[in-house]
Amino acid sequence: MLIASIILYLILNLGVGLWASRRVSNTEDFVLAGRKLGFGLASMVTFATWFGSETMMGAPGRFVEEGFLGVIEDPFGAGLCLILVGLFYARIFYRWNIITFCDFFGLRFGKSAELLSALLIVPSYFGWIAAQLVSMSIIGQTVFDLPMTTGIWAGAGLVMIYTLTGGMWSVSITDFLHNIILITGLIILAVILLNESNGLSAVIQQQPQGFFRVIPRSFSLNESLEYFVAWITIGLGSIPQQDVFQRVMAAKDAKTAVRSAVTAGVLYWTVALFPLFIGLMAVQLHPDLLKGDLQMLLPNMVLQHAPMAVQILFFGALISALLSTTSGAILAPAAVIGENLVRPFLPSLSDQKLLLTIRLSVIGVTAASVLMALDRQNVFELVGESSAFSLVSLFIPMTAGLYWKKASLAGCLLSMSVGLIAWLVAVAAETSINPILYGLAGSVLGMVVGSFGWKFSLKTP
Repeated sequence: MLIASIILYLILNLGVGLWASRRVSNTEDFVLAGRKLGFGLASMVTFATWFGSETMMGAPGRFVEEGFLGVIEDPFGAGLCLILVGLFYARIFYRWNIITFCDFFGLRFGKSAELLSALLIVPSYFGWIAAQLVSMSIIGQTVFDLPMTTGIWAGAGLVMIYTLTGGMWSVSITDFLHNIILITGLIILAVILLNESNGLSAVIQQQPQGFFRVIPRSFSLNESLEYFVAWITIGLGSIPQQDVFQRVMAAKDAKTAVRSAVTAGVLYWTVALFPLFIGLMAVQLHPDLLKGDLQMLLPNMVLQHAPMAVQILFFGALISALLSTTSGAILAPAAVIGENLVRPFLPSLSDQKLLLTIRLSVIGVTAASVLMALDRQNVFELVGESSAFSLVSLFIPMTAGLYWKKASLAGCLLSMSVGLIAWLVAVAAETSINPILYGLAGSVLGMVVGSFGWKFSLKTP
């Protein structure tokens, strides 16, 4: 019954994708849903940006072992990112009336900045998508007894098909349905576990001292820096990302874009606590779950100790989260490839051919992510590395370009290059201080030196 329900659910997703394809007539429809999403739909699609593998499978295991300090990066940093996007970036970007995040670099700094930003953004998504595919394969392994490789390919094929057909319209409509199932399933599962564990207070009292701390245990230099990095890895690193941009920019107007991003961030902080405490209650009731892979904590608990109706709801919710995150993540770099890597070299490219290029890029991005998923299978690490990549190379030049009039093309290019190189060198050297801080410092230095050292003409919208 569980297998039949999951298969039916997947078929319905494909049906929605095909139905949504009727609303796609041009590139803007495919990438930004025609900029027609109202507040409710825009909030849901923005909320679904990251509510996937790390939140449902990576974070609960970390939380059980390390408490709140182990999950600052996600969900707390991820929710912070959406709120900051709403407060400081959404309204400005909406006025630029652009298709991709890299278009901003082209208009603000020049074509070379647009090209470099695109070359940096595209590979940053492979790890993120790979993490979602690994989680899908874990579900396939748990429920269908599929080999890991088969599960990765099957999940990739499914998401690719309905992303190819409907683009952001498909993502938006399925996200709305997914989130309803997701929130309903998590609430019901939490209520059942609360009843079995005699209430949340009983579970909380059994945790060691300091388990629920949200600030460092000491304010030594290293611990304070690690705490800061945990907040900014996704909190700042995912602001300059195309999937966040396209979800927020799909709103019908600037006011809706701002309100939906802030609402999504608050909603993320709220709903993302459910899998954390569900995992905590699960190991209190069933300590044997700690013996296996903690990425399998919630799936194993539901399969082994929950009634069939709850299993269907839970796996429906989990699949919902993974499909939502993966589809938007695949669409994002595909849009950048078509708009910012192909179109500049083919200025006479028609809109329909650009749309075809983006759809073909969806296939290429999916294939590259599958290869990474087959090679690396730690969800938490894949997600963190993806966000770090954009943080050290794109966050500073993007923010400076918006808020600092003296930011120049030279500063932008140096900021991207020096930040990325400094981070890679620090990673290779295994420095005691987190490599992200070296990359961020290099990016700031590059922007300042480049902007004051060379004078390039500024381009404003």
